[in-house]
Amino acid sequence: MVESVPSQPTVAVLGTGIIGAPVARNLARAGFPVRAWNRTRAKAEALAADGVQVADTPAEAVAGAAIVLTVLKDGPAVLDAVKAAAPGLAEGTVWVQLSTVGDAVDELAAFAGGHGLVFVDAPVQGTRQPAEQGQLIVMAAGVPAVRNTVQPVFDTIGKRTLWVAEDGGTGAASRLKLVLNTWVVALTHGVGEALALAKGLGVDPRHFVDVVTGGPMDNGYFQGKSAAVLNGDYTTAFSVDNAEKDARLVLDAARRAGVRMDTVEAGRARFARASELGHGDKDMAAGYFASFDK
Repeated sequence: MVESVPSQPTVAVLGTGIIGAPVARNLARAGFPVRAWNRTRAKAEALAADGVQVADTPAEAVAGAAIVLTVLKDGPAVLDAVKAAAPGLAEGTVWVQLSTVGDAVDELAAFAGGHGLVFVDAPVQGTRQPAEQGQLIVMAAGVPAVRNTVQPVFDTIGKRTLWVAEDGGTGAASRLKLVLNTWVVALTHGVGEALALAKGLGVDPRHFVDVVTGGPMDNGYFQGKSAAVLNGDYTTAFSVDNAEKDARLVLDAARRAGVRMDTVEAGRARFARASELGHGDKDMAAGYFASFDK
């Protein structure tokens, strides 16, 4: 007698941008029934070739889904999507928010509580390539009873899950993501400013990279962002405008905590300046251009 294999739960993915699209694709390839919605439908339609069912509305996407993932730009965008999805959300549905939302997580958790949803706060670390490779790092907070339900999803989209709290409503995972983004801002602008100074002083920037390579200051992020600048390849893994948004979320949280963040404040201004110069939709490595007048 052949044992039947339990079917995977249906997953709805709201938001199919740089992270959401590969998340939906990887889940479908792993055997999950996936429905996806995106505000611009054309961005979701490419997923149909991988077996993802494209929905016209958030409510259509989530109807009958056991797990709902939100992968959108910020807290207000996430809240708008789940409000639109509300007619299709059944009590007890597991809602996993993967976005970087900062303190807006409180409002999201309150919405979940008011609609009988099981809320899992699970922002991810990683950009386009890790998402495509299923190598994101998931920082999760949620009640222990739901972990077995969502872990197969996390194992599909990420290489590691760090459970940081037993209540998604505490915002513990989203706060951790802000701490990580503080480090990302510092690393990004450190590389960009060093290379900008090399240009200004007439130093061969490759000599700078050569000195760092293989030493204690070297890392994969340094290599990736320095290569982007040296090669003039700003294919977007995470955009300048999104990086500026994330820096603002860090600053907002820091002010409420009474913590000065001088480097992040300067970094936010650099991203904003790069955007004003026309680089907002490029990879965040294009913060490099903020060092020049034009």
